[in-house]
Amino acid sequence: MKNGQSRFEYFLTKFEELLVKSSKQKNPGLWLYQNNARTPLFMLEGLAKLYSGIHNKKKFEKLKAHFKLLEDTIGQIDYYDAFAKEFLANKKIPAVITNYLQAQSREKIQSLNEILTEKEWLGADNFRIKKIRKKLSKADWEDEKDDIKSIEEFYFTAINKILEFINQRDFRFTNVENDVHEFRRMLRWLSIYPQALRGCIQLGKSKTAAPKFLSKYLTKAITTSPYNVMPDAGGNTYFLLFDQKRFFALSWLIAELGNLKDNGLRVEVMKEAILQTSKTTEQDALAKAYKLAGAGQKTIPQVLSAAGKMCNTFCKEKNLESLITGVAAAKN
Repeated sequence: MKNGQSRFEYFLTKFEELLVKSSKQKNPGLWLYQNNARTPLFMLEGLAKLYSGIHNKKKFEKLKAHFKLLEDTIGQIDYYDAFAKEFLANKKIPAVITNYLQAQSREKIQSLNEILTEKEWLGADNFRIKKIRKKLSKADWEDEKDDIKSIEEFYFTAINKILEFINQRDFRFTNVENDVHEFRRMLRWLSIYPQALRGCIQLGKSKTAAPKFLSKYLTKAITTSPYNVMPDAGGNTYFLLFDQKRFFALSWLIAELGNLKDNGLRVEVMKEAILQTSKTTEQDALAKAYKLAGAGQKTIPQVLSAAGKMCNTFCKEKNLESLITGVAAAKN
């Protein structure tokens, strides 16, 4: 089995094990959400996304759509459930808002159960998993050396698309979901692929002194995070190398944009709940949401402005263009 196929098989097996266990539950969707099924789905979606840019585009786009549908739905459950739990702990938040979010979470769980049934993910015959394995067995997998070179080229293309996205907006974001969240999502894939690729991407230290401006990104939380440790090299003999400090800088930006995104979405989800549970205008609903959010809550314009400035600084430093340092072979 070639490396590309074995990566899929690793995470497909993990997800299959969760599906088998969930099928024995009264509420499979809820069980999958509570047992971190989103992680192997993220990995599978990432692999399909990556390989659709390398070979067999049509095949991998179809696989990506299957994984993404499940992952997105679990993400929607998490969105409403996380805010519902946060608001439950705040006595200033009216119960009607929390109840609305809990209802939305239950609705998304039901949607997940329907997808699991309709797309035949559940069942003794493992229809969907078997079909995916059959498709993967017929893909045009490359030898390890060519595979690594293709992954490098894919990264260059992905980075260029990210830079095009931000340059088109001239670092001025106008929407939390469509701009801040989308830009962060594009960046985040750059850090998800190494985990999905299981060891063929490793971090290296630059032979030259790192620019002083990188020091602001090297916080203890970033440099000691287990998420910034690459998977063990395993049996790989060719590697794509990243500059360690540039990768840490990328992780810092993803984390900070995540904090800003959550700050903005907290108000957005409150506004949604207010609009759906009372007769009011959007402007009044937003004003009420700001008041309920309390101290520390940024306005949407403040969130957008802060995100834009942060991204402008990061991109002007050419951190993405300097992320990849090359391909290397294992030393005998």
